[in-house]
Amino acid sequence: MNKTIPITLLSLFTLTACGTLTKRNVAAHSKPVIATQKSTYLENDGPGEVVPENLDVIPSAQPKNEPLHRYANRPYVALGIPYTPLTKVTDFHQRGVASWYGKKFHGQATSSGEKYDMYAMTSAHPTLPIPSYARVTNLANQKSVVVRINDRGPFLHERVIDLSYTAAYKLGIISQGSAEVEVESLPPDVVISPIVVSEPLHALSLESVTSVVETVPVVAPNEAAVVPGVADNNIYLQLGAFKTQQNAEAYLAIMRNELSDMNKEFKLINKDGLVRVHMGSYASQAEARSSAENLTEKLGFKPMVVLP
Repeated sequence: MNKTIPITLLSLFTLTACGTLTKRNVAAHSKPVIATQKSTYLENDGPGEVVPENLDVIPSAQPKNEPLHRYANRPYVALGIPYTPLTKVTDFHQRGVASWYGKKFHGQATSSGEKYDMYAMTSAHPTLPIPSYARVTNLANQKSVVVRINDRGPFLHERVIDLSYTAAYKLGIISQGSAEVEVESLPPDVVISPIVVSEPLHALSLESVTSVVETVPVVAPNEAAVVPGVADNNIYLQLGAFKTQQNAEAYLAIMRNELSDMNKEFKLINKDGLVRVHMGSYASQAEARSSAENLTEKLGFKPMVVLP
């Protein structure tokens, strides 16, 4: 049976969309402009009076393994509607309207007990596990960010997720207050900001390559073989790196679906204790770097170029 949400979480019932009809020019790579004319923000809410100048360089949240909160994932009731949060990360996809919340809640306790930081890459969701991670994509402009779920809400106007100010800014929805988005849960060990390799990967010796090839299992065409340390003479983009093959395969399936229009090969490479998701190949470094740049907004991170 659903239980009423604890008193410590009552503050989240007031979370609503920070929608505004104010016209504001928020230029990319510049300090966000604060609205000075009358707006329709929730009373006492909206952007802060002093907005940091470095919002563009704040990275997406990096998924990691964290224990679930002891209380924030219990069934609860908000505004008369029962909610049953997920208790594990699953293949979750959702489309709907995203909103954001600002200075009225800045510094207040979230459902996780953490203080809300409107300039961090976090969000509130009614049912995704706390804490967990999700990629949010603005369907109008295809910009994406990765956020950490640490709060509950929103509960009004059929919103599906409430974003921090910074996350909303990076998605380009500050001025209108809301936007149609896709929310996609992410496994805890996906590498969102891959480490740049300063030296090209070197192929194994002929002897070790022969040994590896003999032990690689035959897989169906739609599956991805993990080839330990084998490098070919082509150039690839690294989309992520995982500690487990299961998560790598799940992420590969997601990337193959999202990037189906790329007409590229997707494969898994096992190297240095991580299972890496590669896409390619590319004929030149310039072509690979150009592709990485073009994918940055869509994925919410810049893929790494992997040399042969």
